[in-house]
Amino acid sequence: MTTIATTTAGSLPRTDALITANAARTFEDDGFTLRSTPEVQELTAQAVADVVARQREAGITLLGDGEFGKAMSNAVDYGAWWSYSFQRAAGLSLTEVNAFNEPPVRSEPGAIRLTSFLDRRDRQLFPAVYAEAVEVGSGATAFPTTTGPISYRGHDAVASDIRNLKAALHDGEQGFLTAIAPGSAARVRNDYYATEREHIFAWADALHEEYKAITDAGLVVQLDDPSLAENFDQINPEPSIEDYQAFTAVRVEAINHAIAGLPKELVRLHLCWGSWHGPHTTDVALKDILPVILQANVGSISFEAGNVRHEHEFGAWADAAVPSDLVLAPGVVSHATNVVEHPELVAQRIRRFTDIVGTDRVIASTDCGLGGRVHADIAWAKLASLGEGARIAGVAG
Repeated sequence: MTTIATTTAGSLPRTDALITANAARTFEDDGFTLRSTPEVQELTAQAVADVVARQREAGITLLGDGEFGKAMSNAVDYGAWWSYSFQRAAGLSLTEVNAFNEPPVRSEPGAIRLTSFLDRRDRQLFPAVYAEAVEVGSGATAFPTTTGPISYRGHDAVASDIRNLKAALHDGEQGFLTAIAPGSAARVRNDYYATEREHIFAWADALHEEYKAITDAGLVVQLDDPSLAENFDQINPEPSIEDYQAFTAVRVEAINHAIAGLPKELVRLHLCWGSWHGPHTTDVALKDILPVILQANVGSISFEAGNVRHEHEFGAWADAAVPSDLVLAPGVVSHATNVVEHPELVAQRIRRFTDIVGTDRVIASTDCGLGGRVHADIAWAKLASLGEGARIAGVAG
């Protein structure tokens, strides 16, 4: 029997107590940094211990903290993956312009540029759907603007994340923490740096400190960078594939700059098309961006492979020049449906990738974060199916 490793993409359902405690927190004078309290810190530490134990019971082997240490500026789970970074970086301030509603970045003359999150092409094709039921972010979250030099100020916060996760792990277990990638962080509005590239690389320099703290602790750092694929839908008019590849290459270059000197095997990149529940008809094809993504000097890549809009694209990995030491972490259960995948289906999805790179280079995962995307009971049923599907795939292997 072969053991198939398992993990998650990060976010897991928060307890009602943790959501309530975060929602009750007050802001610092900057208007977006949440004040910490001993009570919330203690509650978070216990919640991390509990969520790690529950993952273990479900059969997850590479364990995360559920992103519980990422403070929310409202009660919505999914916004924490990004909004936490606002509270760990200096150089940001609230202005009259919110990047959620306005174009977030400066671009060089003639370059393609992002529009606002509310101007996505998928949203334009399905206005009634988005008006009724679909979100593309949290309008309640204040999106700050870069108004000064970006630097890192989250040392205490990341130390707390590390401490909570390591305390929850058993001897011999490996854990991971998520951290925003430079390109995704730089989607806040920029009113300071002369160019978009300078802004992105300033974030890369700052976030290196967070990544290094995590890997120095012996944990895997997962760089969350949905922007690599998701940006395509946020550019009007639709760019050529060649222009978009060049646009994305800058962000991959920034990743490599930010992780320089870190142990490659402890760095994982998370790629997705945005986890909101929408039609996603304007998503870029995996085959069109994979050659650029594979330039990232990371040890593993987490990506959506159970999402019905992209499940068919597993063949792109077989056709690509995948580095011989790269580990794949395909999503085999999805955040985009309430239907709980059958373990046999999970096993089939896993085998698609073990057939390409071998069982020792596959870690079965979730498509994206489950927290805030499906009911907590459904999320845990999906993780149980993930664990069982990996066991079945291992037996077959």
